[in-house]
Amino acid sequence: MSHKRIPKRKIAFAGGGAAAVVAAAILLPQANASQDGSDASPAPAPKTLSAVSAGDLASRIAARLGPAFAGAYYDKDRQQVTVNVVGDDKDARAEAARAGAVVRSVKNSTAQLKSAATTLRQQATIPGTAWAVDPRTNQIQVTADRTVTGDKWDRIESTVRSLGADTARIKKSAGEFKTVAAGGDAIFGGGARCSLGFNVIDGNGAPGFLTAGHCGVAADEWSDAAGGAPVGTVQQATFPGDGDFAFVSYDDAATEAPSTVDTGDGQTVEITGAAEATVGQAVIRMGSTTGLNDGSVTGLDATVNYAEGTVTGLIQTDVCAEPGDSGGPLFTADGSAIGLTSGGSGDCTVGGETFFQPVTTALAAVGAQIGDGAAGNDGGGDAAGNDGGAAGNDGGAAGNDGGAAGNDDGGAAGNAEGGGEVGNDGGAVGDDGGAAGDGDGAAGNDGGGGAPGHGEGTVGYGEGIIENG
Repeated sequence: MSHKRIPKRKIAFAGGGAAAVVAAAILLPQANASQDGSDASPAPAPKTLSAVSAGDLASRIAARLGPAFAGAYYDKDRQQVTVNVVGDDKDARAEAARAGAVVRSVKNSTAQLKSAATTLRQQATIPGTAWAVDPRTNQIQVTADRTVTGDKWDRIESTVRSLGADTARIKKSAGEFKTVAAGGDAIFGGGARCSLGFNVIDGNGAPGFLTAGHCGVAADEWSDAAGGAPVGTVQQATFPGDGDFAFVSYDDAATEAPSTVDTGDGQTVEITGAAEATVGQAVIRMGSTTGLNDGSVTGLDATVNYAEGTVTGLIQTDVCAEPGDSGGPLFTADGSAIGLTSGGSGDCTVGGETFFQPVTTALAAVGAQIGDGAAGNDGGGDAAGNDGGAAGNDGGAAGNDGGAAGNDDGGAAGNAEGGGEVGNDGGAVGDDGGAAGDGDGAAGNDGGGGAPGHGEGTVGYGEGIIENG
């Protein structure tokens, strides 16, 4: 695909605020939440919410309940959020019910589950294993791939057993945990092949993109064609360790890099901002090898022990992936950027587990933003610090002449009246103040400029980090 040279002040990005952080997930909704014994009135009916609004509600409830909060998750069929409350704390249950959540009592607190994860890290950091918090079961879900056998299996199994059946459970995966590669559009570097995740702009307003960290450590320069001239240079890469993400700046500062995902066949999805994942949330992954595939978030704060090292803070899903899908975008149907493909097991025939780097964490770490929404809103905050709409109304790029950050008609960044998403009392970022701003063309869409060209792609799902050609 081509990269258009246009005056920088005319580059338009879709702005969006990141959704509030949700610490865990949730369980099966119940008809009625518990009530405060001092209040004889019935509990209000649970609110009907979008996944992003549910995440915001859970975050606000977590702040109110403190240690009594033990995670939350989203029921996409009923469009309700369930909040876990430790023990039979009637006041906490009543508070969560009044806020609009389905409420249930659980045994393990968030602190207890984090302590269990620490024990696993200290005693069972074995390549081929992974674990994540599953608020639906109020446990740590531990997974061991097919390479974990003999003494390794005995070690992980005994560690899980020591934590107690109520705290952790273990299952075997038929596949093997490996880093995957690709995403929306194929990119090439040093004989390796990966995929572009999301186009972003850095703190100076210059264009770039996010991809997997294991791609960023494999080559310093990346092209949009095999054997082609470089179009971007790696500025920062993390892998293994606290994530799997890289920021690549476009060498030509006039490159048009719209906040959209090329989903193939001339179709695009406009990305309006970055959001935190919520367990139970429906998500879509684009890969240059396997195209579009969907599924759900199944765990948060996942730790994966790849052969190349341990990576923490990931999102666990049941979305399939294959070689050539690493670095690619995980997003929602309504345009929220969620993650970057890291790795997993299985394929798109038999299924399996796939892990993703949270976009909000990557944005905050590299000081970038999607469109005109600043890196990591409410998990990073928008340019104006508002909880509501993103900077960049009317499609204006940040820093356009005559307007406050990204607003061509002079309005303040974070205008409260945008093309908001699902409204919600106290709403999630973007609710009643939604992301404004047009996104021009798909990232990497043929003729659309921006992301390196859609096609195959990527860094290796098969052997090691990267498949070299």
